[in-house]
Amino acid sequence: MPNNEPQGFKEISDKEFKIISDYIEKNIGIKISPSKKVMIQSRLFHRLKKLNFTDYKQYIDYVFNSENSDDELVMMINAITTNKTDFFRETDHFRFLEQVVLPEFVSRHKNNVKIWSAGCSSGEEPYTISMVMEEFCSKNPGKITGYKITGTDISTKVLDKACHAVYSLESVAHLDLGLKKKYFMKNTEKKLVMVKENIRSHVNFKRLNFMDGDFSMSEVYDVIFCRNVLIYFNKETQENVIRKFLRYLTPDGYLFLGHSETILSMNLPLKSCAPAVYKRVLKAD
Repeated sequence: MPNNEPQGFKEISDKEFKIISDYIEKNIGIKISPSKKVMIQSRLFHRLKKLNFTDYKQYIDYVFNSENSDDELVMMINAITTNKTDFFRETDHFRFLEQVVLPEFVSRHKNNVKIWSAGCSSGEEPYTISMVMEEFCSKNPGKITGYKITGTDISTKVLDKACHAVYSLESVAHLDLGLKKKYFMKNTEKKLVMVKENIRSHVNFKRLNFMDGDFSMSEVYDVIFCRNVLIYFNKETQENVIRKFLRYLTPDGYLFLGHSETILSMNLPLKSCAPAVYKRVLKAD
């Protein structure tokens, strides 16, 4: 816990933790084990401090009983959900996109590509996809005439960062110098970089909860990335979420999952093409 907690601050009880963790599992799909109690207490501490509460009972009463608590529910979800990502994370997926998926689309005369980055966190993944698309288009002029990338996440906090597209210099330190010069503007004094407009212009963001009955997306996508998100869900929830993805994936479209995620034992119309890469082969339920 932080050292500047209010005088008389009370730690979260098992009962209070269960109320919060049950809500998160039911409404967000993420199961939080009792071993994470201290982590949840720490992540919610700043919300209690901001609202001048000294214990979690006050906070829970406010969040779940107040008529005006909708905004605080969003803030609670923002604080609890984990958002870890990097530019070109799991690089082999982006190589597969550029070397296998896009050439296949070209061979099928698909010259307008739509890609969904689900669970996009602070935007590094959709902007990476946009860079891959730019690289492919520059090497294969006229083959793909347009592309659009949609990034979604449940956290309004990370979506706000994604929209601003400003990151630390450290976050791009591992990238090739050519990519950095081509796709980022640098502010050395503030040790920040901004993704250039030619990359940002192809990406849009919206809030989405995987537990929603219908995602209500306005597009059908050729490729869906959902990596390192499903690991927080149980097997049944994982399969239900993937089935909802398939409603928005074109026939012969591709689904990218995280390397620690699998559809093994799930009855889904997908075939494996590469590690954690699947192709839709049948009509989804």
